[in-house]
Amino acid sequence: MISVVIPTYKNKENFLKNLENNYPILSKYQIIIINDNPTISLKKNLANYKNLILLENKKNLGFGASVNLGVGLAKYNYILLLNDDVILDKNNNFAKLIFLFKNNPKLFAVSFAQKERRGKITGKNILYWRSGMIHHREAFDLKEGDNGWAEGGASLIDKDKFLALGGFDDLYYPFYWEDIDLSFRAWKRGYQLVFNPTVLVKHHHETTIGKYFSYDFIKTIAFRNQFIFVWKNITDKKLLFDHFFRLFGNLIYYGIIKKQPYFIFGFLKGLLLIPKIFKRKNYEKKYFMVKDEEILNKFNQKI
Repeated sequence: MISVVIPTYKNKENFLKNLENNYPILSKYQIIIINDNPTISLKKNLANYKNLILLENKKNLGFGASVNLGVGLAKYNYILLLNDDVILDKNNNFAKLIFLFKNNPKLFAVSFAQKERRGKITGKNILYWRSGMIHHREAFDLKEGDNGWAEGGASLIDKDKFLALGGFDDLYYPFYWEDIDLSFRAWKRGYQLVFNPTVLVKHHHETTIGKYFSYDFIKTIAFRNQFIFVWKNITDKKLLFDHFFRLFGNLIYYGIIKKQPYFIFGFLKGLLLIPKIFKRKNYEKKYFMVKDEEILNKFNQKI
């Protein structure tokens, strides 16, 4: 069986509209809603839904921590992670992919194809190293196969492996890079992540980030979390040397020449978290089984 985890934050109208659409598909599963907006309650709105648990955070915890709480309440072995702006299709049943987990004990997550508002299909991702930093982007092809990371908004995951990984890391609060970090750690532990295009969902990206956070803050957090990812997860000596060798030049190039001061601000904010970053890195290292370059080489030919 499957438990469905849906975090929501300041997106009430669209969340309720999408839940109404998705409920006929989800009603036979355990549904866990995490309301991360402490200023309003959804109790009355969700009172008539069966098989639904509502958790209302007393303070804003961010995406990762909210999902972690939801997974902690899940009764079943498989978790459907679903953003509140994703619309399911009854003709593309995600439950049919459970057999992939049963046939592959190393499988951690399966990502779906996502149809964007203008019709573009996405969902398959790659990771790559360039100029001393880790980068991510969409894959050029949409064939079934290895996936750089499982997107937190539309994927099916193994609950036990999620819990073994410690879930999403709150170092990335309030947003960005949590799902990439979790997936990379899964790869390093010897788990596998795949993209399967036979399930298609609509993802309209009704994001609240741009509505409630300034552009400066969003860009700073994005760069901060990119630094956190490198410092926390990369253990290959050659890559680390490349990162620190290029660091000063990157700060000058992006921060001054490219007029992106957020790169510098993100670096400085990342430095403030160094003690926590290295504490978690030291904990994770004892579980790492796969080298960084081995993971990145899976996607080199797709850049």
